[in-house]
Amino acid sequence: MILRPALLFLSLVPVAALAKDSCLECHTALESAPALKFPKDVHQRRGFSCADCHGGDRNADDQDAAMSKAKGFRGKIARTAVPQLCAHCHSDANLMHKYMPQQRVDQHELFQTSVHGKRLAAGDGAAANCVDCHSVHDIREVKDPQSPVHPLRLPETCARCHADAAHMAKYKIPTNQFEEYRKSVHWAALAQRGDLSAPSCASCHGNHGATPPQVSSVTAVCGNCHALVEDLYGKSPHQPAFAALGKAGCVTCHGNHGVLMPSVAMLAGDKAVCVQCHDTGSAGGKAAVEMAGLINGLGAALKNSDQVLRRAASSGMEVSEAMLRQQEAQAALVKARVAVHAFRVAAVSQPVQAGLAAAAETRRAGEEALKERDYRRMGLAVALLAILATMVGLWLALRTIERPPEAPVEAGRR
Repeated sequence: MILRPALLFLSLVPVAALAKDSCLECHTALESAPALKFPKDVHQRRGFSCADCHGGDRNADDQDAAMSKAKGFRGKIARTAVPQLCAHCHSDANLMHKYMPQQRVDQHELFQTSVHGKRLAAGDGAAANCVDCHSVHDIREVKDPQSPVHPLRLPETCARCHADAAHMAKYKIPTNQFEEYRKSVHWAALAQRGDLSAPSCASCHGNHGATPPQVSSVTAVCGNCHALVEDLYGKSPHQPAFAALGKAGCVTCHGNHGVLMPSVAMLAGDKAVCVQCHDTGSAGGKAAVEMAGLINGLGAALKNSDQVLRRAASSGMEVSEAMLRQQEAQAALVKARVAVHAFRVAAVSQPVQAGLAAAAETRRAGEEALKERDYRRMGLAVALLAILATMVGLWLALRTIERPPEAPVEAGRR
């Protein structure tokens, strides 16, 4: 069968695009903002229309018929009713499987357990609902960089409410979380390095089931990413001590939203966090200083061996094996920094000693390579001098050969 061009075109157009939508037609003609945004909406691309949320008859051209209350039309949807409306589809496993099989269908159940959901259910219309985070008529997929819940944009989306002092006043919640977060090592990884797996608000608080971590669960929350640190902390003397004081483990030393890059300065010095609890002369204070000294010592040894190896490598010497060994020493430094969370000097000393041994070995390899370089340079210099001397000798010999013979002296002339 041969299709006419018009029929061929229609056969290639999605059925959803051919379906009549009097709501969109009319509101687009009126240049209504929701209608102008809707073509970018993920629901519109899946064939859903205004009537699927607002009710009414999308096939009717008459305004009264299209907006018939008998067919469930509701113009403005109450904020407290939004989650249930979204859940009508998003909690239907059969329906969601048709469009996005991998998407969870328990978002509404989780939302009801959240602080937002509980306040909304209590009649607080100012509490966040689905559209406050996902937008409304231009909802995009999470992976879309323009989506307000895309990892790179999520902190700013949360900050629209949580950094608004007027909005948060009645909840008596601080509004500096986003400001602090932007100073953190997590924000640097997310925004500056583009690491979409870096922690953001939802990583720690949850998304649909957003709830502030309780003191007893903070370590577990941080442990989702920092599993080894969580294990070391759980066996350390800090864990029972902080638990007895009702302190949240990780945030006591590192803070929560403004988590800075950890450094040895946290152990000893003017900015040390250890001195908040430990006097410098106490056992804990001395242990902190000793651990800082061990880590600094290894860091200095690695810096020295790095410099020697770089000089050797830049001179063209073969030090690749030593540089691989240097990576092992660097790994020992990382292990030593992590071992601080056990808060035992011996735990830090073990990787430090292994790292120092490796650093000494690589430094010797670098120094031997530099000696070999100098020996080769000396040999080359001697060889060049010998070649130069030979060339000078040959030149003199040639001059002697090319010189014309002296005329013989006659016997009668004296």
